[in-house]
Amino acid sequence: MSSSPPATRQRLLERLDSPVPADAAGIVLVDLDALAGNWKSLNRHVAPAACAAVVKADGYGLGAARVIPALREAGADTFFVATLAEARQARHLAPEATLYVLDGVLPGSAQALRETGALPVISSLPEAKDWAALAPSRNQPMQCAFHVDTGLNRLGLSGLEIRALAADMHTMDRLDVRLVMSHLACADEAGNAKNTQQRDVFHQLQPLLPSAPLSLAASDGLMLGADYHFDLVRPGYALYGGQALPGRITPVEPVVEAYARVLQVRDVAPGSTIGYSAAYVAERMMKVAVIAAGYADGTPRHLSTAAGTIGGYVAFSGKPAPIVGRVSMDLITVDITDLEDNIPERGDWAELIGPTITLEDVGMASGTIGYEILTRLSPRFARFYLGGPQPAARGI
Repeated sequence: MSSSPPATRQRLLERLDSPVPADAAGIVLVDLDALAGNWKSLNRHVAPAACAAVVKADGYGLGAARVIPALREAGADTFFVATLAEARQARHLAPEATLYVLDGVLPGSAQALRETGALPVISSLPEAKDWAALAPSRNQPMQCAFHVDTGLNRLGLSGLEIRALAADMHTMDRLDVRLVMSHLACADEAGNAKNTQQRDVFHQLQPLLPSAPLSLAASDGLMLGADYHFDLVRPGYALYGGQALPGRITPVEPVVEAYARVLQVRDVAPGSTIGYSAAYVAERMMKVAVIAAGYADGTPRHLSTAAGTIGGYVAFSGKPAPIVGRVSMDLITVDITDLEDNIPERGDWAELIGPTITLEDVGMASGTIGYEILTRLSPRFARFYLGGPQPAARGI
């Protein structure tokens, strides 16, 4: 085998302006053109509703510094982040965009948040009062969003708090509510009655709330139907190629692929053990590849396998190779015995996420969700960006 990543991705690598460094043990490919295309596709899908872009957690782990400009160039003009620090970065990258901060106003942070020009998503009475208190110094109401709880019981104004705010004209006169939003608890289960219950509660709360655009659906909810779209949808995971709602194909393309190098190929005799805790016992003569990817790189330890169990796997040129033994901090071991004439060699690349193995595949095998897999990809893997508004850059 060659020391290049699988042939299915050679074309993408040829678009880079720099070669893969010889010392790169792992690489992440981020297709910014696919990302932009995904936003455009979702924007068409939800029309006449508007389509925002959720770029929290450093653009879902892919690098907000490259993700936000690509989405901005595609046409996105409304972004959601989680924290004040993320708001500062996003404001620098998209100076004219509308920017919402999902964590709202932390105690003592109102002035710093105001300086970013971002709008807090207010989820409690104390937040509303803290934000409204800045209005006199500006001689105008403070723009914000309201997050109302419709059944998730996480962040969000309760019905009692909404009524209290509606009666508090001193506070409400100092707020300019630009968006009212809520969040679905079970949107990844299309048939769950909780979805319609929350949608109905959202409707019922409207007479108590300021007149403003409405938003309920994120990546999974936007596939439940037009009656969940309201005025604005807030996809995150779907933008990055994730399929958030089982059984319904979101009209997006994969954005991210990850590969790690083979460090060593070794023979393991029957009865020998592999990895920590001697958890895997070879039942036959095996050929095993040791790969430079562990839980410090985002490969979940739950992909570990003992003999006779099924766990995670990698792929070589589209052919799967199961993980054997424990996932450790920096390494995994995989069974390549059955790859026959396609046995990888030292320096070859193993596909962790790509044409053969989706984010959802990894999430399911490790007992979690693709969202977690995506956001846990380690910065130790060199990033390479394909397309987008900036020249392709060497990862860091």
